Amino acid sequence: MSRVQLALNVSDLAKAIGFYSRLFQAEPAKRRPGYANFAIAEPPLKLVLIEGKGEPGTLNHLGVEVASTDEVGAATARLAAEGMATAVEDEVACCYAVQDKVWIDAPDGEPWEVYTVLADVEMPAGQLRNVDPAAAEDAMCCGSASESAARCC
Repeated sequence: MSRVQLALNVSDLAKAIGFYSRLFQAEPAKRRPGYANFAIAEPPLKLVLIEGKGEPGTLNHLGVEVASTDEVGAATARLAAEGMATAVEDEVACCYAVQDKVWIDAPDGEPWEVYTVLADVEMPAGQLRNVDPAAAEDAMCCGSASESAARCC
């Protein structure tokens, strides 16, 4: 199963959780300080809320969650064959999960990841590996990550 991921910066996590719980008639699948994600079945969506990073109400990053590392590898090969620059991360701890992923940058710089979750972890860590490293500066994903970390999830 695949689903699109939408990661949003929010100013008040509790209010955002309340709103999206009512909107999608679902509770968060994972909730940590400054972070929540919803695994919504209909429509298929992974909604990630990140408190205190970036301008509230703005896009943090986009993604496609896939079922396996093999699917991440296939996406990496397909994107590279299309001439797109990719940045691969294997077994990275990021936003309370260990993930295999590949990053690409859209024409206007918005970061996309194709990823699979291998396991849950309690410490948010990891960096967004933008194809253009300058684009990752000052972009945070995990609310409790250190200032040296860049966007992740």
